[in-house]
Amino acid sequence: MRRPCGIERAFLARSPHARTTDTEPRALASGPGKGAGAHAGVAGVPMGSAIATLVEARKRDLGGFTVRRVLPAFPHRTVGPFIFFDHMGPVRFEAGNGVDVRPHPHIGLATVTYLFIGSLLHRDSLGVVQTIRPGDVNWMTAGRGVVHSERTPPDARAVPHALHGIQTWIALPQSFEESEPSFHHHPGATLPVVRRDGATLHVIAGHAFDVYSPVRVYGDTLYVAIELKSEASIVLPAEHAERAVYLVDGLAHIDGTALHPGTLAVLAPGETAVLRALEPCRAMLLGGAHVDGERHIWWNFVSSRRERIEQAKQDWAQDRFAKVPGEVERIPLPDAH
Repeated sequence: MRRPCGIERAFLARSPHARTTDTEPRALASGPGKGAGAHAGVAGVPMGSAIATLVEARKRDLGGFTVRRVLPAFPHRTVGPFIFFDHMGPVRFEAGNGVDVRPHPHIGLATVTYLFIGSLLHRDSLGVVQTIRPGDVNWMTAGRGVVHSERTPPDARAVPHALHGIQTWIALPQSFEESEPSFHHHPGATLPVVRRDGATLHVIAGHAFDVYSPVRVYGDTLYVAIELKSEASIVLPAEHAERAVYLVDGLAHIDGTALHPGTLAVLAPGETAVLRALEPCRAMLLGGAHVDGERHIWWNFVSSRRERIEQAKQDWAQDRFAKVPGEVERIPLPDAH
């Protein structure tokens, strides 16, 4: 049996978070936000800041390919419906090399892929074959169960190429956890873009800045890719119950608190914040309504019920999930600890 390599190790590293583990990102600083007692004595976050918590990404070196993970984290397992957040790359591959994530299963979640550079070829057990490129959105609803693979497309693999992007998971509401799986691709040209002084805002999913994305969501959702020129700023309204800002590259600050790449700033509920670029930068704004109850994660499975995850483990181990047409490999079930 072939051992996992490259980006596959990121999938195998996902573990239960019913309790915090040493592999989870942890808060650098936290506090209640503006108002009484805001951040008194909390290092790195000044009094009156809209930041409730700063989370430092845990880097994973995958043999020349770096993944930075900020969700799930302690003390924030979710931000809105977002239960998982990985920053892939940037990485450059030589000709003949690339990403090869063999078929693997999901339940109870939706995967959302968004790229800045490069391309990925998605195949799944629904028969979908779809290449995603920068600015596009791939939204796959796993529901009761789906299997997919992600690989570098043959044309990209034939030459030196780069990859840089974000992969997130959305925890489906309990009423949709066992829904039929589905896949939707949205070309970048179909997504709304808001332009303000020095700021370009790509609304990936949900609603923000008075526009709505055509991507189907399952509840109040906020997901925006932000590009700021040096010294540009953008006001982040408090219209969503939970919000966070992840700095992808460049330097910026929120209400005087400096952010560097790989930092997730979880914002205090009900507080308006201002994101200002100290140099050209990119950031992701995410959040929405809080998930409707506790969620458990094990490997690639998410559910409100532990017994459902146990069933998914057995189904994958006994090869009862649907197959991905054109694929003959699969990632084996990790050892349960």
